Amino acid sequence: MPAQVVAVCTSKNKGERKTPVGCVMFEEQHGIVDDAHAGPWHRQVSLLAMESVEKMKALGLDVGPGDFGENITTSGIDLVALPVGTQLNMGSTIVEVTQIGKECHTRCAIYHQAGDCVMPKEGIFVKVIEGGPVKSGSPIFVLQ
Repeated sequence: MPAQVVAVCTSKNKGERKTPVGCVMFEEQHGIVDDAHAGPWHRQVSLLAMESVEKMKALGLDVGPGDFGENITTSGIDLVALPVGTQLNMGSTIVEVTQIGKECHTRCAIYHQAGDCVMPKEGIFVKVIEGGPVKSGSPIFVLQ
């Protein structure tokens, strides 16, 4: 099965679960319009594989897309195997991998609500090179 976007999610505040929405607009060098993490920095958009979410569900957690704070839930692509600098095409956008995983200094609301978090080890972050709409079902292609 080709790589694709399973869900697109946003939130108004950092450190909380994101809500799945039908479509989001990626803005060049900014991130997702109206999302808490958008801005002129290297972690504009977060991605997490649905396979990671399913792994947590298998442990008994009641979780789904957006519950680990990710903007984009994917399937069919090994996100953590992508080197920093890799460019991806999602929908009509181009994004570039800027960070693999993250350090969690505190147990945020996501950890307390979900009971654990996979983002520190299995999530990746990207910056937006070319903006445009991204929606559930959009294909994902590795460009470089």
